[in-house]
Amino acid sequence: MRTPSTLVEVLLVLALFSCSPWTVWSKTLCKQTNLEEVRPHSVSITEFGAVGDGVTLNTKAFQNAIFYLNSFADKGGAKLFVPAGRWLTGSFDLISHLTLWLDKDAVILGSTNSEDWPVVDPLPSYGRGRELPGGRHRSLIYGRNLTDVIITGNNGTIDGQGSIWWTRFRNKTLDYTRPHLVELMNSTGVIISNLTFLNSPFWNIHPVYCSQVTVQKVTILAPLDSPNTDGIDPDSSDSVCIEDCYIRTGDDLIAIKSGWDEYGIAYGRPSTNIIIHRVVGITETSAGIAIGSEMSGGVSEVYAEDIQFYDSYTAIRIKTSPGRGGYVRNIYVSNMTLANVDIAIRFTGLYGDHPDDAYDPNALPVIEKVTIKDVMGEKIKTAGLIEGIKGDKFTNICLSNIILNVSSNYAWNCSFVKGYSDSVVPEACEPLKERIFPEHCSDCYYLSNHLRSSSNQNRGAWFMSW
Repeated sequence: MRTPSTLVEVLLVLALFSCSPWTVWSKTLCKQTNLEEVRPHSVSITEFGAVGDGVTLNTKAFQNAIFYLNSFADKGGAKLFVPAGRWLTGSFDLISHLTLWLDKDAVILGSTNSEDWPVVDPLPSYGRGRELPGGRHRSLIYGRNLTDVIITGNNGTIDGQGSIWWTRFRNKTLDYTRPHLVELMNSTGVIISNLTFLNSPFWNIHPVYCSQVTVQKVTILAPLDSPNTDGIDPDSSDSVCIEDCYIRTGDDLIAIKSGWDEYGIAYGRPSTNIIIHRVVGITETSAGIAIGSEMSGGVSEVYAEDIQFYDSYTAIRIKTSPGRGGYVRNIYVSNMTLANVDIAIRFTGLYGDHPDDAYDPNALPVIEKVTIKDVMGEKIKTAGLIEGIKGDKFTNICLSNIILNVSSNYAWNCSFVKGYSDSVVPEACEPLKERIFPEHCSDCYYLSNHLRSSSNQNRGAWFMSW
């Protein structure tokens, strides 16, 4: 039993870190949906002549099945069942009120023939393909202007067979930007869950101009040296929940985006209300959670909690540049565990990489109100590399209760940044040394007037143990 004096000490420690009353988040932050809910109409892909031998091309079977099911879209929707087998296909479109269901041993295989991935127009918020001027190959599973779409199953697999695309990228023989595995545009009510994604040619899951998106209980895998195989990239989208995922790829595990330079500024659709909860992953070249570098439409209200990254290059990264415009604000990362990570926290203000020469170099991004708290890390090389932009400081960067075992003699390197910190080991860099408590609580996002995470319940004991 604790003595009264011990209780007082704990309360004092809790008060030190607390700027407002606590409210505990629930175990799940994603909208609860009954994936077992039966659609009134269901067919198997085999009914349309598909052959699951891994050799027969089944693009027409998928297209015909979905064309048939479209007649039930206004009658409660439909389900396309993919049984065990290896179902080779090129790109195909989804429809509204559809469940694409993969059985346990079902594998949808992306064709290795680029002609089976049609070329489509570039995204208006990018102005061109992300890799090359002009169009881009359409994703393997694609949809636009949809409502109520579920891509799920009993942990079936979607395999992009991306190595041929990676080779063409390295050899600089691409004609157009590589395709994603799944891209949904201008869609609402999207659920992607209980699946494994393998070897995407480019980004894996790309909701763009979407609302109400849930990505839950997915595994995303690609070789650690595979180029630009981002895991999940919400792009100019809102109300996105990413939860209970394992990601191991060759680029950012989660990258939040909102358009590229003058095209993203003109399109003007931000990414906002993004929840990331219980994600584990590895990336040897990039970041566990990145914002940018395409963030010209703005990114705000991002909440990440219960995160684990290991054997990785960077944990949390913001990437931007003069010419991007836009903003990154109201970002909250809490309860993160790191092991064998080169750089725990990295902000890059001079990322470069522009779509063309028409961008305005005076379009400076606004980076403000970023809170990172309750972080533990072992075998960390550098605690923080936080580089703002001359004449455009990153402001109200707040670090709280961060304890890192750092091998470098120079744990922090900061420039053109202003913020606050409490209980950071090794001690934060000079521009961030001013205390949060009590006078700067209101300057630190999510520490004064928003919900508090469940990690607050044990942070005092965590602090006392050191």
